[in-house]
Order: sequence, then C-alpha cells, then structure tokens
Amino acid sequence: MSLRKRNAPPPSATRNAPMRFGAPRQPERLVGVGFRCWFAGYDTCDIDCWETGWNYYARELGVSRAKEAVGELACWVRAVRDTACRKIAYYPFGCAGFAPDECVAISMVAAGQHAQCPAMRACAFALLGTSDIDTVVDSAQKFACVLADTGYVLSDQSICNANLLVDPAHTGIQDLNH
Repeated sequence: MSLRKRNAPPPSATRNAPMRFGAPRQPERLVGVGFRCWFAGYDTCDIDCWETGWNYYARELGVSRAKEAVGELACWVRAVRDTACRKIAYYPFGCAGFAPDECVAISMVAAGQHAQCPAMRACAFALLGTSDIDTVVDSAQKFACVLADTGYVLSDQSICNANLLVDPAHTGIQDLNH
C-alpha cells in the first residue's frame, strides 16, 4: 500500500470523522503529515510512505534542517507504536483533514512547545491508552524542540482537551454512569 493512493481510509482511520480546525497552519500540517507518513511506513513496510514524508519535510525545512526533524519524528512515532495499547488511526497522505489520533498527536507537540506539560501528558494518555507515557512524552518534547528551532512553532490554539477525546474502550476506563 502506498500513501500516493487516494482510496478509502484504512480500517485504522474509521473510528471517527476527520477533525478539522480550519485550514491547518503549516507547522501543524508538518506535524500531522509527518506523523501520518511515518505511521503508514511502519504499518505497511512501504518505503514510499517514508519517502513521501521525507520529501515533504525537505521541501518545507530544507534538507539539512529536515534531517534532524525527521530523525526526532521517527523516534517519536516509534515510541508511540511501541507503547500504544491500541491501534492508532491516521488517514492516507492525500486527505485534507486529520484523524482524531493525528489531532491528538499535533496537540501533544503543540503542548510541548508551549510548556503545557499536563496537556501534553493528557494527550499522550489519550493517544496511547496506557499510563506508560514517559518515553513518548520525552520523544515528543525533543521533536517539539527541534521544530521550534527550525522556526516551526505550533499555535497554542492547537492544544486540545485530550480528556474529551479519550475513548474508554481503548483505555480500560469504565464509565460508571452507564
């Protein structure tokens, strides 16, 4: 499977409709597309996915700055994959919107750039479905710092209330009201 195909979203992306927060600013788009491409690369073992992500970063940041950013992106996505207790949802490369999990990932990086540690940790918990979040938070923070160093600072408006996004079915949390 290649990210270049514009077919229906994979089963991992059908959990909810795309979350749109207006036209994403370029820093948010950079994080969302990178997250999407790296996840797809790991899931499909298709090098075209990583190449698409690399080319996008190289165009936006320049080759030298993209090297460090993509290195930290890859570490962060790998940490998410290794730690998550559930399937992470993402859309194919050509989609304009972002899946809810992609939005939480964007929010996590934004929170890291704006020193909003509780929000960053809440996003990690919502994304991973586990309380074992330290490695993911650390790698997201490193990625956030590298992006900030390149001048790509996400808006503090991109920090979502991750507690509203937590799906009890994925976290093991019981809804005692029902």
